Amino acid sequence: MPPSITAPFGAWPSPITSERVATAQTTLIDVLLHEGVVYWIEGRPLEAGRHVLVRLGDDGAGVDVTPRPFSARTRVHEYGGGAVSLAAGAVYFSNFADQRLYRLDGSGVPTPLTLAPASNDAVLRYADGQIDAARLLWIGIREDHRTPGAEAANTLVALGLGPAGGESVLVQGSDFYASPRLSPDGRLLAWLAWDHPDMPWTATQLWVGEFDGAAVTNAVMVAGGPGESVFQPEWSPDGLLHYVSDRSGWWNIYRREASGTAVNLCPRTAEFGRAQWGFGMSTYAFVSAHQLVCTYTEDGSGKLALLDLHGGALTPFDLPFTEFSSVRASAGTIAFKAGSPTVAGAVVVLDAASGHAAIVRNTTAMADDPTLREYISTPRLIEFPTSPGETAFALFYPPANADCQGPPGSLPPLLVKCHGGPTSSASRSLDLRTQFWTSRGIAVVDVDYGGSTGYGRAYRNRLHRMWGIVDARDCGAAASYLVANGLVDAARMVITGGSAGGFTALSCLTHADPALRGLFRAGASHYGVSDPEALARDTHKFESRYMDWLIAPYSDAGRQTYIDRSPVRNAGRIGAPVAFFQGTEDRIVPPSQTEEMVAALRRRGISALYLLFAGEQHGFRQATHIQWALDAELYFYAALAWR
Repeated sequence: MPPSITAPFGAWPSPITSERVATAQTTLIDVLLHEGVVYWIEGRPLEAGRHVLVRLGDDGAGVDVTPRPFSARTRVHEYGGGAVSLAAGAVYFSNFADQRLYRLDGSGVPTPLTLAPASNDAVLRYADGQIDAARLLWIGIREDHRTPGAEAANTLVALGLGPAGGESVLVQGSDFYASPRLSPDGRLLAWLAWDHPDMPWTATQLWVGEFDGAAVTNAVMVAGGPGESVFQPEWSPDGLLHYVSDRSGWWNIYRREASGTAVNLCPRTAEFGRAQWGFGMSTYAFVSAHQLVCTYTEDGSGKLALLDLHGGALTPFDLPFTEFSSVRASAGTIAFKAGSPTVAGAVVVLDAASGHAAIVRNTTAMADDPTLREYISTPRLIEFPTSPGETAFALFYPPANADCQGPPGSLPPLLVKCHGGPTSSASRSLDLRTQFWTSRGIAVVDVDYGGSTGYGRAYRNRLHRMWGIVDARDCGAAASYLVANGLVDAARMVITGGSAGGFTALSCLTHADPALRGLFRAGASHYGVSDPEALARDTHKFESRYMDWLIAPYSDAGRQTYIDRSPVRNAGRIGAPVAFFQGTEDRIVPPSQTEEMVAALRRRGISALYLLFAGEQHGFRQATHIQWALDAELYFYAALAWR
């Protein structure tokens, strides 16, 4: 049946309301698999963003494991991850409110294992734990904030789980640690380490040491170093160390032989690893000593496959998904998080032998409402020219609404979306926030600008010392490409982004090239960076030297580069209205950055909307705030950019 309503693009009535977006879609944080039982952690907007560990029950329904008011979320590195460890008969988790590590057993009452904080800031934080069942130890990462005025100290520690308790430092001296992994026989411990100014996707070190339960000795670096990113070390069931490395220019899977030789198990121009923004990430898992299951990104799409560890044969599963993460395996069962342009993040269980897969948890109620499928825009990957001889990539979402069509001869407005990170990528899974726009007749392009992941190290390195230039250029080029191909209205384009994506959006609006900043009628920054100088001087430890790689080392010699790239320093170039959305408790991009930018625009008479949400950190997790932000951004554009 043809559409029954002809209405201007951007003004279509849609059943995908802001309330529905805010309340219908939970956030899937992680998937876990222990002794054949599937678990997952989900963030619930209707519970003020509480992170809840859920177990798949015998009847196929989810059963909450962590009780109210506990929230299984760690603040190590601020981005967290790896908040839960599972052992026979017990769950160990970091609680968000006090950052203490708790044990939850059959009693259903969490018991604290670590010290209570002396104050809100003087805390010990824990993440990425592994249980040494034979020795009754929790082995993981500790981040120590107890020394006022000093940078937090990160170490690898062991916590006694028996009656004697106790806590000891196993490894220290590096700025950061991740992924402690105990060999099957318990004699060896592997871990990742890196130091300022590196990030885990620029240079990491893989170490192995002997472990006797009390100390790590004879530690040696076995992979990594300058210019090499190592990700997710794991021991195979037969005791060989595996890991992902980008030494070839692509994150491929390697095995360390008993002789110490490293073997690339499946050489391929594909990404088997990820930028390690959080702990507990997993792109592969062992099905047996001879086979593992892995996910990789190739040609802009994710795949899940079995890899023969001896012959190197890679056999993809035939699955209706384009994005995979949190890959786990146990006794022939594979569990993972997956999504596609028509499926939001879901928990999927797959039988390794038959290849049969079943979704056991959808993160949005839309999955059970087939009537809404007619309002879902399916993206296509576009490749477009940027600088001479280079191209970049993006996901283009055309407007979609079964009831509506635009007036003859008209074109839709365009929302250019800049992903965060910036070392990250556009999601390939259904996101109701994108469909909120497209179902109203607004086209969306989600740009994988130079520096994004999924396209190899050389593509990531395009952003080296070029943040605010390459990303802004590519976002502008994506918009211009769509205009040139007659897909969007050149007079009604806006740009939006969150975190680092907010900086990219503001960089477009303050760019030295008037042709680039003149492309956009308005913009929005969600907890975005306005002042890279302030970020270099005052942000959390994990990203405190990230600016060295993205812009320049912050020094007298490099300061002018920061000034040249600073949106707040160049706010005088902005001629378009801008909306700002910020959380009061953001430790990554403090509210002061946003408020300085808002004041600079208002002094010049430029329309600047500012919404400050109480209790939110870096990213909004409460349903009411998610709804307000969506509605406000839509109305802002409708009033000031799309008239």
